[in-house]
Amino acid sequence: MKKITKKKILFIVIFIAIGLAISQIPISSIVGSKQSFTPFEFLGPTSGMFLGAWPAAVSVFFVKLFNVLIKHQTFDITTLIRFFPMMLAAVYFGIPKSKKIILAIPLLCIVLFMLHPEGRQAWYFSLYWLIPIACFFKKDRLVLNALGSTFTAHAIGSTAFLYAFNLPAPVWIGLIPVVFMERALFCAGIWVFYLVINSVLDWLVAKRKVSVLKTLVNPRYVLSKRFFRSNA
Repeated sequence: MKKITKKKILFIVIFIAIGLAISQIPISSIVGSKQSFTPFEFLGPTSGMFLGAWPAAVSVFFVKLFNVLIKHQTFDITTLIRFFPMMLAAVYFGIPKSKKIILAIPLLCIVLFMLHPEGRQAWYFSLYWLIPIACFFKKDRLVLNALGSTFTAHAIGSTAFLYAFNLPAPVWIGLIPVVFMERALFCAGIWVFYLVINSVLDWLVAKRKVSVLKTLVNPRYVLSKRFFRSNA
Protein backbone atom coordinates (compact mmCIF):
# COMPACT_ATOMS: atom_id res chain seq x y z
CA MET A 1 0.00 0.00 0.00
CA LYS A 2 2.92 2.33 0.75
CA LYS A 3 4.30 2.00 -2.76
CA ILE A 4 0.87 2.44 -4.30
CA THR A 5 0.36 5.64 -2.31
CA LYS A 6 3.75 7.00 -3.35
CA LYS A 7 3.10 6.13 -6.97
CA LYS A 8 -0.23 7.94 -6.97
CA ILE A 9 1.22 11.05 -5.35
CA LEU A 10 4.13 11.08 -7.77
CA PHE A 11 1.75 10.65 -10.68
CA ILE A 12 -0.36 13.64 -9.61
CA VAL A 13 2.76 15.84 -9.43
CA ILE A 14 4.06 14.66 -12.80
CA PHE A 15 0.59 14.71 -14.37
CA ILE A 16 -0.13 18.33 -13.49
CA ALA A 17 3.35 19.56 -14.45
CA ILE A 18 3.56 17.72 -17.77
CA GLY A 19 -0.14 18.20 -18.50
CA LEU A 20 0.09 21.98 -18.27
CA ALA A 21 3.31 22.03 -20.32
CA ILE A 22 2.06 19.93 -23.23
CA SER A 23 -1.32 21.67 -23.24
CA GLN A 24 0.50 24.63 -24.78
CA ILE A 25 1.50 22.62 -27.88
CA PRO A 26 -1.13 22.51 -30.67
CA ILE A 27 -1.04 19.42 -32.90
CA SER A 28 -4.23 19.75 -34.98
CA SER A 29 -7.17 22.13 -35.27
CA ILE A 30 -10.64 21.25 -34.04
CA VAL A 31 -13.24 21.59 -36.79
CA GLY A 32 -15.71 24.33 -35.96
CA SER A 33 -13.41 25.93 -33.41
CA LYS A 34 -10.34 28.17 -33.16
CA GLN A 35 -8.90 25.81 -30.54
CA SER A 36 -6.59 22.86 -31.19
CA PHE A 37 -5.92 19.37 -29.92
CA THR A 38 -2.72 19.07 -27.88
CA PRO A 39 -0.56 16.17 -26.63
CA PHE A 40 -2.68 16.25 -23.48
CA GLU A 41 -5.06 14.06 -25.51
CA PHE A 42 -2.41 11.35 -25.01
CA LEU A 43 -1.70 11.98 -21.33
CA GLY A 44 -5.15 12.78 -19.93
CA PRO A 45 -6.78 9.35 -20.20
CA THR A 46 -3.80 7.58 -18.57
CA SER A 47 -4.74 9.15 -15.24
CA GLY A 48 -7.65 6.72 -15.05
CA MET A 49 -5.30 3.76 -14.60
CA PHE A 50 -3.14 5.44 -11.95
CA LEU A 51 -5.76 7.24 -9.85
CA GLY A 52 -9.01 5.40 -10.51
CA ALA A 53 -11.83 6.52 -12.77
CA TRP A 54 -13.43 9.41 -10.91
CA PRO A 55 -10.35 10.86 -9.17
CA ALA A 56 -8.78 10.90 -12.63
CA ALA A 57 -11.72 12.89 -14.00
CA VAL A 58 -11.22 15.46 -11.23
CA SER A 59 -7.48 15.65 -11.98
CA VAL A 60 -8.15 16.21 -15.68
CA PHE A 61 -10.67 18.92 -14.80
CA PHE A 62 -8.12 20.86 -12.78
CA VAL A 63 -5.41 20.59 -15.43
CA LYS A 64 -7.92 21.89 -17.98
CA LEU A 65 -9.01 24.66 -15.63
CA PHE A 66 -5.44 25.76 -14.84
CA ASN A 67 -4.65 25.74 -18.56
CA VAL A 68 -7.60 28.01 -19.31
CA LEU A 69 -6.49 30.41 -16.57
CA ILE A 70 -2.86 30.39 -17.73
CA LYS A 71 -3.89 31.15 -21.33
CA HIS A 72 -6.43 33.78 -20.18
CA GLN A 73 -9.09 32.07 -22.27
CA THR A 74 -12.71 33.06 -21.96
CA PHE A 75 -15.16 30.48 -20.65
CA ASP A 76 -17.10 30.32 -23.90
CA ILE A 77 -19.11 27.32 -25.12
CA THR A 78 -16.12 25.74 -26.89
CA THR A 79 -13.93 25.95 -23.81
CA LEU A 80 -16.63 24.49 -21.58
CA ILE A 81 -17.35 21.64 -24.00
CA ARG A 82 -13.68 20.66 -24.08
CA PHE A 83 -13.63 19.89 -20.35
CA PHE A 84 -15.85 16.84 -20.61
CA PRO A 85 -14.47 14.58 -23.37
CA MET A 86 -11.10 14.16 -21.70
CA MET A 87 -12.62 13.75 -18.23
CA LEU A 88 -14.81 10.88 -19.40
CA ALA A 89 -12.02 9.39 -21.49
CA ALA A 90 -10.06 9.09 -18.23
CA VAL A 91 -13.08 7.48 -16.57
CA TYR A 92 -13.34 4.95 -19.41
CA PHE A 93 -9.63 4.14 -19.25
CA GLY A 94 -9.68 3.52 -15.50
CA ILE A 95 -13.13 2.07 -14.85
CA PRO A 96 -13.30 -1.70 -14.18
CA LYS A 97 -15.07 -4.03 -16.61
CA SER A 98 -17.79 -4.65 -14.04
CA LYS A 99 -18.98 -1.03 -14.36
CA LYS A 100 -20.78 -1.24 -17.68
CA ILE A 101 -22.60 2.03 -16.99
CA ILE A 102 -19.85 3.80 -18.95
CA LEU A 103 -21.27 2.22 -22.12
CA ALA A 104 -24.30 4.48 -21.77
CA ILE A 105 -22.14 7.38 -22.94
CA PRO A 106 -21.36 6.22 -26.50
CA LEU A 107 -24.86 4.77 -26.84
CA LEU A 108 -26.45 8.06 -25.80
CA CYS A 109 -24.17 9.96 -28.16
CA ILE A 110 -25.20 7.74 -31.08
CA VAL A 111 -28.89 8.34 -30.32
CA LEU A 112 -28.46 12.10 -29.90
CA PHE A 113 -26.41 12.39 -33.07
CA MET A 114 -29.04 10.57 -35.12
CA LEU A 115 -31.86 12.65 -33.62
CA HIS A 116 -30.27 15.90 -34.76
CA PRO A 117 -31.44 17.04 -38.26
CA GLU A 118 -27.85 17.42 -39.55
CA GLY A 119 -26.59 14.35 -37.76
CA ARG A 120 -29.42 12.26 -39.18
CA GLN A 121 -28.12 12.97 -42.69
CA ALA A 122 -24.67 11.68 -41.70
CA TRP A 123 -25.87 8.99 -39.30
CA TYR A 124 -23.11 6.55 -40.24
CA PHE A 125 -20.53 8.94 -38.73
CA SER A 126 -21.83 7.94 -35.29
CA LEU A 127 -21.06 4.26 -35.95
CA TYR A 128 -17.52 5.11 -34.87
CA TRP A 129 -18.89 5.11 -31.34
CA LEU A 130 -19.59 1.42 -31.45
CA ILE A 131 -15.80 1.07 -31.09
CA PRO A 132 -15.65 1.99 -27.37
CA ILE A 133 -18.55 -0.40 -26.74
CA ALA A 134 -16.74 -3.29 -28.44
CA CYS A 135 -13.37 -2.42 -26.87
CA PHE A 136 -14.84 -2.30 -23.37
CA PHE A 137 -15.22 -6.08 -23.23
CA LYS A 138 -11.52 -6.49 -24.01
CA LYS A 139 -10.28 -3.48 -22.07
CA ASP A 140 -7.69 -5.60 -20.26
CA ARG A 141 -5.76 -5.23 -23.53
CA LEU A 142 -4.04 -1.87 -23.15
CA VAL A 143 -4.27 -0.86 -26.80
CA LEU A 144 -8.01 -1.61 -26.91
CA ASN A 145 -8.57 0.28 -23.68
CA ALA A 146 -6.74 3.25 -25.21
CA LEU A 147 -8.80 2.97 -28.40
CA GLY A 148 -12.08 2.85 -26.48
CA SER A 149 -10.99 5.78 -24.35
CA THR A 150 -10.16 8.10 -27.24
CA PHE A 151 -13.38 7.24 -29.07
CA THR A 152 -15.36 7.93 -25.90
CA ALA A 153 -13.87 11.41 -25.90
CA HIS A 154 -14.65 11.71 -29.60
CA ALA A 155 -18.29 10.72 -29.09
CA ILE A 156 -18.86 13.32 -26.38
CA GLY A 157 -17.01 16.10 -28.16
CA SER A 158 -18.62 15.48 -31.55
CA THR A 159 -22.15 15.30 -30.17
CA ALA A 160 -21.65 18.45 -28.11
CA PHE A 161 -20.23 20.34 -31.10
CA LEU A 162 -23.11 19.18 -33.29
CA TYR A 163 -25.72 20.60 -30.93
CA ALA A 164 -23.74 23.70 -30.00
CA PHE A 165 -22.77 24.79 -33.53
CA ASN A 166 -25.16 22.89 -35.79
CA LEU A 167 -22.36 21.76 -38.10
CA PRO A 168 -23.83 20.63 -41.44
CA ALA A 169 -23.95 17.01 -42.57
CA PRO A 170 -21.28 17.41 -45.33
CA VAL A 171 -18.78 18.44 -42.67
CA TRP A 172 -19.36 15.25 -40.70
CA ILE A 173 -19.19 13.10 -43.81
CA GLY A 174 -15.93 14.75 -44.84
CA LEU A 175 -14.48 14.09 -41.38
CA ILE A 176 -14.93 10.31 -41.53
CA PRO A 177 -11.46 9.51 -42.94
CA VAL A 178 -9.86 12.26 -40.85
CA VAL A 179 -11.28 10.78 -37.64
CA PHE A 180 -9.82 7.37 -38.48
CA MET A 181 -6.27 8.75 -38.71
CA GLU A 182 -6.71 11.17 -35.81
CA ARG A 183 -7.99 8.59 -33.35
CA ALA A 184 -5.41 6.01 -34.40
CA LEU A 185 -2.76 8.59 -33.50
CA PHE A 186 -4.42 9.40 -30.17
CA CYS A 187 -4.74 5.70 -29.35
CA ALA A 188 -1.04 5.14 -30.00
CA GLY A 189 -0.19 8.22 -27.95
CA ILE A 190 -2.23 7.06 -24.94
CA TRP A 191 -0.66 3.60 -25.16
CA VAL A 192 2.90 4.96 -25.30
CA PHE A 193 2.36 7.60 -22.58
CA TYR A 194 0.94 5.01 -20.21
CA LEU A 195 3.81 2.57 -20.71
CA VAL A 196 6.46 5.28 -20.31
CA ILE A 197 4.91 6.93 -17.26
CA ASN A 198 4.25 3.59 -15.56
CA SER A 199 7.87 2.54 -16.09
CA VAL A 200 9.21 5.87 -14.81
CA LEU A 201 7.01 5.78 -11.69
CA ASP A 202 8.01 2.19 -10.92
CA TRP A 203 11.66 3.19 -11.23
CA LEU A 204 11.27 6.26 -9.02
CA VAL A 205 9.36 4.39 -6.30
CA ALA A 206 11.03 0.99 -6.31
CA LYS A 207 14.57 1.73 -7.43
CA ARG A 208 15.30 5.23 -6.24
CA LYS A 209 13.15 5.26 -3.05
CA VAL A 210 12.11 8.79 -3.89
CA SER A 211 10.89 10.97 -1.01
CA VAL A 212 7.23 11.80 -1.52
CA LEU A 213 7.47 14.80 0.83
CA LYS A 214 10.40 16.31 -1.09
CA THR A 215 8.66 15.63 -4.37
CA LEU A 216 5.50 17.42 -3.25
CA VAL A 217 7.40 20.42 -1.91
CA ASN A 218 9.73 20.63 -4.92
CA PRO A 219 8.97 18.36 -7.90
CA ARG A 220 12.26 19.41 -9.53
CA TYR A 221 14.03 17.52 -6.75
CA VAL A 222 13.44 14.31 -8.72
CA LEU A 223 15.47 15.71 -11.61
CA SER A 224 18.25 17.18 -9.50
CA LYS A 225 21.74 15.86 -8.79
CA ARG A 226 20.90 15.77 -5.07
CA PHE A 227 18.22 13.16 -5.76
CA PHE A 228 20.65 10.85 -7.51
CA ARG A 229 23.35 11.28 -4.84
CA SER A 230 20.96 10.67 -1.95
CA ASN A 231 19.51 7.53 -3.54
CA ALA A 232 22.67 6.00 -4.96
